[in-house]
Amino acid sequence: MDHLCDALVERRSNFIGAWGEIDGRRRIASNLAAHEPQHKLLVMGYVTSLFARKMVAAAGDGVDADEMLTSVGIDPAGPWDTGQMIPAERYYDMLERMAERIDVTGLPVRTGASMRLDEYGALGLAFKAATTLGMSYARVERYARLWTSVVEYELRPAEGGTLFILHRAGERRLGMRLSNEATLASAVSIARQVCPVPVRPEMVLVRHAAPRSVAAHEDWFGCPVRFDADLDALLFANETLARPNILGDEGISRYLTLHLDAELSRVSDTPAVVSQARDAIAQALSEGTPKMAEIARSLGFSARSFHRRLSEHGMSFHALTEETRRDLAEGLLRNDRHSLAEIAFLTGFSEQSAFTRAFKRWMGTTPAAYRKERAGP
Repeated sequence: MDHLCDALVERRSNFIGAWGEIDGRRRIASNLAAHEPQHKLLVMGYVTSLFARKMVAAAGDGVDADEMLTSVGIDPAGPWDTGQMIPAERYYDMLERMAERIDVTGLPVRTGASMRLDEYGALGLAFKAATTLGMSYARVERYARLWTSVVEYELRPAEGGTLFILHRAGERRLGMRLSNEATLASAVSIARQVCPVPVRPEMVLVRHAAPRSVAAHEDWFGCPVRFDADLDALLFANETLARPNILGDEGISRYLTLHLDAELSRVSDTPAVVSQARDAIAQALSEGTPKMAEIARSLGFSARSFHRRLSEHGMSFHALTEETRRDLAEGLLRNDRHSLAEIAFLTGFSEQSAFTRAFKRWMGTTPAAYRKERAGP
C-alpha cells in the first residue's frame, strides 16, 4: 500500500481549506500537508495460522499460549487449520510480545525444526511427491500463495549452485526478522524429510543483523550463516537439488499439481477483490467514512455485484472498512511522526474522541496507551 502515501498527501492539500474553518483542524491539515509521505501505510497481508501455532508451541512455558493465539484471532482450543489465515502484522506483533517475555534467539530455529510436511496439507503432499528436491522447492515457489500473501519464493541460479530466495516486503521489524529466520529453518526441515541423505545448504544468507548468538543457527543449518547479506536465501549445490526424493512419484505429483493449480486459482482470486477494496478504502478514509457505492464504482463494480463478491469471501463492506481502519491506525501508531489527531483524520474520523472510542473498542486500550506500550521503556 506504499502507493497510497502519495495519494493521501495529494488529498491533504485539497482538504486544508475545509479544515481551516476550525483552528485545531487547520493546524493538523497544515502539518500533514507539510510532511513528505515518509510514513508507511500498513501492508495488510496474511499468513497461515499454522505459523503462529508453531511459534507459540516452540516458545514453551515462557509465554501464555492462549493469550498469544487469541491476540491474533486463533481459538486455542480449535483445530489446527492451515487454511485459517491471520493478518501478517498481527503475527509480527505476537512475535514481538513473545520477545518481551523470553529469549527468542533460538526460537526461529526451534520453530523451523518442528515443521512437518504432513501439517501443510496438499502442498506438503506435493512437496513429498516431487521427484527431486529441486522440484519440491519449485512447488513452494509456485504454490506458497496458499500459505501466505506476504512472501514469494524464487529459485535462482548462482555461483556455486542455486539460491532458494525468500522475498518479503515491508518494514524489517523484529517480528518479521524472526519470521524470516523461521522460514529459512523450515525450508531446510522439510527438505530433510524428503531426501534419502542428510541435506545441508552450502550457505545461509540473512538480510538483517545477527542476533547475540548464532550458535543455534549454525548447528541447525550445518553450514556458514551470513547475516547482513543482500538476500534472505539458502544456497544449495546443484547436485543436492538433483537428488531423488524418497517418495517421489511423477504420476502422483502431476495429480497434486492439478489440484494445487485449482486451489491457487481460487485463493488468488480472493485477495484480488479484497485487497483492492482495502486499498480503495484506505485512500478514501481521509475524506471520512467511505460509502460502499463509491468504492464499488472506483473498482469497476456495481454496488450490488461488489456486495456479492465480498459476501462470496465471507466479508461485508462494513467489516472490511473497520478492519482497514483498525490496521491502518495500528500501523500509524507505531511511528511517532503523527499526532493522534492526525491519525484520527487519516483513518476517517471527524473527531479525535471518536477515534479514541473506536480504537478502544477494537484493541481494549486507548491509542495513546497503545503507542506508549509499543514504544517500550
